[in-house]
Amino acid sequence: MATIKNQKLPEPFQSVLNNWQTKQSQVTVNMSDQARRLTVIGGILVTFYGLRQKSLIRWGLTGLGTNLVYQGLTGHSRLNKIMGINRYLKGSNPNSAVQASESIKVRQSITINKTPQELYRYWRDFVNLPRFMTQLESVTVLSERRSQWKVSAPAGLTVEWEAEIISDKENELIAWQSLPGARVSNAGSVQFKELSAGRGTEVKVEIDYEPPAGAIGAAIASLFGKAPSHQIQESLRNFKQIMEASEIPTAKN
Repeated sequence: MATIKNQKLPEPFQSVLNNWQTKQSQVTVNMSDQARRLTVIGGILVTFYGLRQKSLIRWGLTGLGTNLVYQGLTGHSRLNKIMGINRYLKGSNPNSAVQASESIKVRQSITINKTPQELYRYWRDFVNLPRFMTQLESVTVLSERRSQWKVSAPAGLTVEWEAEIISDKENELIAWQSLPGARVSNAGSVQFKELSAGRGTEVKVEIDYEPPAGAIGAAIASLFGKAPSHQIQESLRNFKQIMEASEIPTAKN
């Protein structure tokens, strides 16, 4: 974003400019450069079209257009922020299983009254995962580090992919990522941290994934099923129930 330098403007214009630049420096950019250009162009077109209207819709279109121009100039999309999408991330790793430009990030944690050893051992046996992850139909272990996942998708569909373990610290951490060519590129980890004073273990799950149709696909999926964060939260509650009470949930809400 270009800024005006070494130019003195009359007050109060200079004050307005300084205030805008200060706010701009505090805005989180979450749009790609191409998306910003298209948003500005689209906003200008919508604004001019709105100005040509004579009904009340004129003000609605004009407001929408100017808002799009503002989002394009600042690089900050409110929709992306709400959905947890960051389409612009400096220093992203092009070899990562999940590209930062399109990923949706889910973070959830829960405290379970069991030791890290017990929790790690149960989770590390991936065939156990469908017992508490409601969206998982099955996990087939192919080797020590590779497995095949089958997940229920909206509208009665299923999605499959292969994944590999990229980090495995006994009783502490399991991290995985999908293999190239997966229909749903994803990467995730589960951490087991023992709490003091016998308060159990904190289980923290982090998952980044790219829905098949990008942000639009995620929005559509949320209309047919639960939001990803709610799914993971529910799965952790089921995990807690199994480990603490040795019960297997009989109903998938």
